[in-house]
Amino acid sequence: MIVIVGTGHVFNISESVSFIVKNLWPEVLMVELDAKRYAALTDERQTSEIHASSSAPRSYMRSARYQERISKEHGTEAGGEFLAAIHTANALDARIVCIDRDAEEVMAEMEAEMKLTERLRYRLSAYTDGLLGKRRVEKVQRDFAVDEDAYMHSMRRRYPTLVRKLIDERDAYMAERIRENLPAEGNTVVIVGDAHVEGLLGLLSDLEPCRIRLSDLLDPFRLNRVKDAVWNDELGNGDWN
Repeated sequence: MIVIVGTGHVFNISESVSFIVKNLWPEVLMVELDAKRYAALTDERQTSEIHASSSAPRSYMRSARYQERISKEHGTEAGGEFLAAIHTANALDARIVCIDRDAEEVMAEMEAEMKLTERLRYRLSAYTDGLLGKRRVEKVQRDFAVDEDAYMHSMRRRYPTLVRKLIDERDAYMAERIRENLPAEGNTVVIVGDAHVEGLLGLLSDLEPCRIRLSDLLDPFRLNRVKDAVWNDELGNGDWN
């Protein structure tokens, strides 16, 4: 069984993610990280909050600082759910696979390919997001959960290059990495940002993956239903509403 878990890197959901990984007891844990981000996240000697090379594009640095700030407002650390999943998988002796492209390279490509109008719109959005902080993140998550298709349609219209580089192309890359690293038997758990879940489900539809969404993890009633299904080995492709 393949279970795709959609997360938000700034939300305090580490305990729930750890529960899911522990009780599914996967042969393989796959995470939306590249090798550099994995090393930075798991290296206890790291003292800097921002882990990036000196040549990292400005958009990458802005995004990293923003995630660090909003994570603290939610009482957690950016990427904490990845780290919880990794620690749990290590305790289970599961194989861990990084399935994402190099994030700095992707952001550099995005900056280079953006037209001026989209670039200015993106910078203005980043500025307003910074002003609104936690409230903005929570509103985006609610809007996305209520009508994902409408939200993504609006994003594609306003930020076509951003969606293509950060969502579509990475979905395709990660889907191939998932296929390449599937175990012969046993469970596979895939931890990715929630915006990647539907794309991966479509690209991997022949494998009939199960899904757990960020909205399921943030709603206490739905989270309890997810936990019951995981505990009782009844996950299937359930609706947790």
